[in-house]
Amino acid sequence: MTKTPEELALMAESGRLLASVFGMLDRTALSGMSTLQIDTLVERFIVDELQSRPASKGQYGYGFVLNCSVNEVVCHGVPSAGQVLKGGDIVNLDITLEKNGYIADSSKTYLIGEVDVRAKRLVQTTYEAMWKGIRAVRPGARLGDIGYAIERHAKRNGYSVVREYCGHGIGREMHEEPQILHFGTRNTGLVLREGMVFTIEPMLNAGGRSVRTEADGWTVVTRDGSLSAQFEHTVAVTKNGVAVLTLRPEEQGVLAAA
Repeated sequence: MTKTPEELALMAESGRLLASVFGMLDRTALSGMSTLQIDTLVERFIVDELQSRPASKGQYGYGFVLNCSVNEVVCHGVPSAGQVLKGGDIVNLDITLEKNGYIADSSKTYLIGEVDVRAKRLVQTTYEAMWKGIRAVRPGARLGDIGYAIERHAKRNGYSVVREYCGHGIGREMHEEPQILHFGTRNTGLVLREGMVFTIEPMLNAGGRSVRTEADGWTVVTRDGSLSAQFEHTVAVTKNGVAVLTLRPEEQGVLAAA
């Protein structure tokens, strides 16, 4: 369950490369692109520019390199040529990357064009909730501390937390133990130890927390049709706290912020 210093170094490299994928997307005008075009763009960048492998493609029979979850889609949105992003949309892009046998996993919710203030607030609160969870990570803390911090922030702002999907351990396999719930009680659950690596990836809904899976067997949507947002980072428990392995350049200093 814990990684050696050598393994952590390899995972940090995968995380750095994955962060650069989001940097490329930040420079891309996503409005007017289909989600399938984004999938193709990301695959070419990972394979050709980064000399890496998009770890999601082929995993569990999935045929694409990322999930594109638009508006009321909570997670696992499938790229499509017919789904074109337009102003007012929010879209979560969930991407994995494997380099030298180790996988990193991260996601970011993008605002497309002029977005309603309510959608902006949901996205910002979800981002804050992820960081609340990350700041709870340290040796001797418990998994319940992470979930408690996330759920508390979400509820204080009037949002619900999806319970059916969670973070996970990660390394040579995309999904390893332990599971990281985004709700919980302080001082409960597994004790965190130096060398553990896992994802924290809360999904917050503007309405109720109930979800359903569409007929394609992948796409998960809010049952009440309300907006949903998600952010994700891969983190490692360090001797004194936490390291965010997929940290993006613009996030330098966020962890230390109050």
